[in-house]
Amino acid sequence: MSMWTCLEGINNTMRAVIPAAGVGKRLRPFTYELPKVMISLAGKPLIGHILDHITSSGVTSVSLIVGYMGEQVIEYVRETYPDLRVDFPYQAERRGLGHAVLMGLEEKDEDVLILLGDTIFDVDFRTFIENNQNSIAVVQVDDPRRFGVAEVNSENRVTRLVEKPDDPRSNLALAGLYYIKNQRTLSDAIRSLIENDITTRGEYQLTDALQLMIEQGMDVKAVEINGWYDCGTKDSLLASHKFLLKHSVSPENERNCKLVPPVFIHPTAQVSESTIGPYVTIDGGAIVSGSEIENAIIGKDTVVRNMILSNALLDDQSMSEAEEITPIKKGLGI
Repeated sequence: MSMWTCLEGINNTMRAVIPAAGVGKRLRPFTYELPKVMISLAGKPLIGHILDHITSSGVTSVSLIVGYMGEQVIEYVRETYPDLRVDFPYQAERRGLGHAVLMGLEEKDEDVLILLGDTIFDVDFRTFIENNQNSIAVVQVDDPRRFGVAEVNSENRVTRLVEKPDDPRSNLALAGLYYIKNQRTLSDAIRSLIENDITTRGEYQLTDALQLMIEQGMDVKAVEINGWYDCGTKDSLLASHKFLLKHSVSPENERNCKLVPPVFIHPTAQVSESTIGPYVTIDGGAIVSGSEIENAIIGKDTVVRNMILSNALLDDQSMSEAEEITPIKKGLGI
């Protein structure tokens, strides 16, 4: 079972909260003119993959927290998902994940699914949600100091949550996926942090709010998932891209080029006399000729001629061109 598992029969009125207000500084120049969640991977923006996933899993109501260039996200979601009930709280000041999540919670004693807007999860959502327990997705990592960390007992019940500990007692990193049975209780915990100005590294952390709820007696299960792919850096974005292409259908080779699946080539892209793939997206309006490209994302209206590109990101309307193809002409990405 994978991230594409459908949740038929599970709460068909479930609400999701998706923080998606990040600037994406580490992905520039891609994010100079569009928000991180609008970067196109395997044929659609990152946020589109996430919404496809959760709406096919029974989610009917979404609070999508926007910020930097949020109007692009709003326009895309409204046009692409007209039947989905979505509100778009605007996070003008980035005050931490806890603060962002609070903006999307309702004052209701109902469950909520929380997932990060810049992350792809490899998880069986049916198993994650249908146990009907407060659940936090975790993944074993080599260096947990960079993450929120869950300490658990022999029954995988969370005993303690710590945000980016200097001396971690566990290697279970929080993946950024949460199922909470009562969103009003979570709202109260986050507000308590804000009212008492309790921060970690200067921000109101969702981890700290959940820890407060655990201290007050809330039972939380740590659910180990297959993995997660955050899209905050070039390397992690390309890893997410690989994962998504593996779950997509490669186009038939009807072009004057060699395709090595999996790849995605937009119908309006012009590709000729090239070897494309594996793990390549070529977006709309791009022109590629006489090139060899693997593990790369080629943006809209970008021109690539006589290049060897590997592990590369080319943003929209850029140009990479050489007089002739040689092994020396390596794509540097961003």
